[in-house]
Amino acid sequence: MNMADALHFKEPMARHVSWRAGGPADRFFIPRDLDDLAAFLKSMPGKEPLLFVGLGSNLLVRDGGFRGTVILTHSATLRPQLRDGFVYAEAGVASPKVARFAALHELTGAEFLAGIPGTVGGALAMNAGCYGSETWDVVEKVLTLGRGGQIHERGKSEFEIGYRHCRDPKEEWFAAAYFRLQPGDGQASRARIKEFLARRIATQPLQFPNAGSVFRNPPGDHAARLIESCGLKGLQRGGARVSEKHANFIVNPDGAASAADIEWLILEVKKRVLEKTGVELIPEVRIVGERA
Repeated sequence: MNMADALHFKEPMARHVSWRAGGPADRFFIPRDLDDLAAFLKSMPGKEPLLFVGLGSNLLVRDGGFRGTVILTHSATLRPQLRDGFVYAEAGVASPKVARFAALHELTGAEFLAGIPGTVGGALAMNAGCYGSETWDVVEKVLTLGRGGQIHERGKSEFEIGYRHCRDPKEEWFAAAYFRLQPGDGQASRARIKEFLARRIATQPLQFPNAGSVFRNPPGDHAARLIESCGLKGLQRGGARVSEKHANFIVNPDGAASAADIEWLILEVKKRVLEKTGVELIPEVRIVGERA
């Protein structure tokens, strides 16, 4: 595959986000590997808007599409590796693969990553977490890519990390992570992963297109509890609705929702919860692009 083969125009982003909704990207690039991506970035105009997408599980692209270039990092062929005593995974590796790889190599601490429905890059960018753990708890260092294609090694202290938040003071994108994990009982780790997955299936509407949790949990409370307490389960707009199974999920059951339907529900839920409870919910989901 040469660079021209990997570059697409007017690519429908509904194919690449887990909500299965949204408009086209002007340009859409699928790199072969990190060197290919570095070369592509080097060739880009300096002010070109760039959007890195893994599994698209925390992303809404508006119906008018994205005016710029989307770079798809996820590849089913990418695998974690053991490097210098760490588990190394590129940004496009699905987070659950890291959990399974660690358990197979008798390493513990990454089991929670099995419950994160995105890639390593997305998990780093939002400090994704579940079951009491967060991504950056187990990160030793990362590789980042600069706009000019330079690859940098960065330590944890170079980022501002918080709950569902990671800010990089430089204009760089995550390329890979080194996870520091502890030796332990791989069989016990595999059992925990199985338990986490069973819990996800039991409590989340995984049979429908969704983007995971829509809102962060406010301090000392749960967004789902607040949304449910306001009677918003089942609230619908067009083809999108607040899940009856888990109130902090918005689903696209028939695949017919527009991005505008989903965005309207996000704003409406936020407004009604604030009016009724005084709590302002903060979305976890990133919304990009132009309205139709």
